[in-house]
Amino acid sequence: MKNQVQSENNLRESLLFSEFEMSDIDYDITFNIVDIDFWFETVTVAITDNGKITQDTYELMKDKDGRYYFEFGRFYEKKVYIDDFYKIED
Repeated sequence: MKNQVQSENNLRESLLFSEFEMSDIDYDITFNIVDIDFWFETVTVAITDNGKITQDTYELMKDKDGRYYFEFGRFYEKKVYIDDFYKIED
């Protein structure tokens, strides 16, 4: 249990403020992780969508392969995988 908590804390620190871009039909959507909590299974992201910036918290889920993701979209039809996020380097 202690190793799992340390592993999740290391993962959390490496993911904070990382970014992911998704192309929609007409425009790009950018996600930045503001907070991720494995205990409460939530992820808070800043979303830049067509020039508008919002912040929202989503339920963090795991697929059958153990990959974390959250669902996004009007009907929550798009899966955004946490391991697709990357750090922005200066």
